[in-house]
Amino acid sequence: MSLAEPVTSSLRDAGLDPLYVEDLVRATLEEDLAGGADVTSEATISPQQWARATLSAQSAGVIAGLPVVEATFEASGDGMEIQRRMAEGSWVEPGTPLLTVVGPTRQILLAERTALNLGSRLSGIATATNQWVHAVSGTGATIRDTRKTTPLLRPLEKYAVRVGGGENHRSSLSDMALIKDNHVAAAGGITAALQAVRAAAPDVPVEVEVDDVAGAVEAVEAGAELILLDNFSVDQTREAVAAVGGRAQLEVSGGLNIQDARAYGESGVNYISVGGLTHSARALDVSLEIEQVGFTEPEANTANSWFTPAASDAGVPGRDTSENSIVT
Repeated sequence: MSLAEPVTSSLRDAGLDPLYVEDLVRATLEEDLAGGADVTSEATISPQQWARATLSAQSAGVIAGLPVVEATFEASGDGMEIQRRMAEGSWVEPGTPLLTVVGPTRQILLAERTALNLGSRLSGIATATNQWVHAVSGTGATIRDTRKTTPLLRPLEKYAVRVGGGENHRSSLSDMALIKDNHVAAAGGITAALQAVRAAAPDVPVEVEVDDVAGAVEAVEAGAELILLDNFSVDQTREAVAAVGGRAQLEVSGGLNIQDARAYGESGVNYISVGGLTHSARALDVSLEIEQVGFTEPEANTANSWFTPAASDAGVPGRDTSENSIVT
């Protein structure tokens, strides 16, 4: 069973590859089962039981990853209905409902941990990014991420950076050349390394990493258009900006903390790249709570009419009046 079009459309709108996301969430669900079954749910929950559950924020922050969470619930099996309660990228306070899911209780609980893991992780990255973006607001500097991402989660984590207001640096070794200190050492110098890259890949953007102001001057005089100032202090950064004199764009990275973000932004650099956005962001606390349970067969649950479409039952099976709802 493939993901339904409303879910894949939501993923595509977010700039995510639906096939990548589907493969990922199915693999994580299988990881949780490890070839077996959810023994607790099978022992305590009837296969005929359905539930309505709501995913809510338990701490303040920027929400990211709702399309991925929706894909996770849908991948858990047939018959799931998901209603978005909050827009992707919204700032939320504790207790804010994010989405409601209705479907077989066993399936909801199967998807719960994967959904929370991914939603919490991506929201934490978006929140951290947003804090950096606000810290440099008005300086002209742009916050960027790095390739210091969780293996196999790079597309999702870089997506979360975009949700938080940041910009992506290169996503792979092939889409941009970044000449680092080891390349310089192997090639015999900054100029030699830059010339070699341009000869081998003339159409690929190139950035040169330097560790002092003299290196920045050599790089710009060799024709570099983008220079990465690695582990520069604020004062060294200002000196490099003056020495380069607008002949190349400048990016600062390495050993940065948010307390100094504004000073770096005001130094005149174009970009501030922060590895901690993806490798050290604190997960946002998100929880899932079952609000109501019932049975699909009316005779099994005559006292409970919540599966019957009614004005008071938005989000239950059979009712889909919200443009934010996804029915699968």
